[in-house]
Amino acid sequence: MTIKPLSNRVVLKNLEAEETTKGGIILAGAAKEKPQVAEVIAVGEGEKTQEGKIIPMTVKVGNKVIISKYSGTEVKLDGEEYVIVKENDILAIVE
Repeated sequence: MTIKPLSNRVVLKNLEAEETTKGGIILAGAAKEKPQVAEVIAVGEGEKTQEGKIIPMTVKVGNKVIISKYSGTEVKLDGEEYVIVKENDILAIVE
């Protein structure tokens, strides 16, 4: 099964959060912050204007992006966890 986002939505897979601090302290599961860097898995076709034109998406499959901390809807499919967000919730592309 695959997820195909609609309109200006993007399917992301969170990249693993750091398990140790810069000082070398190992963090317990509850102490880890929700990852803010994710990989783009799928993108919708873009948002439609009132005139019916499609505004193309800025992000592409494979981009690594920074997202708002608590944005999106989390879904689980075939044992994998994904987040579906609107393109506006993506703050930056990591290059």
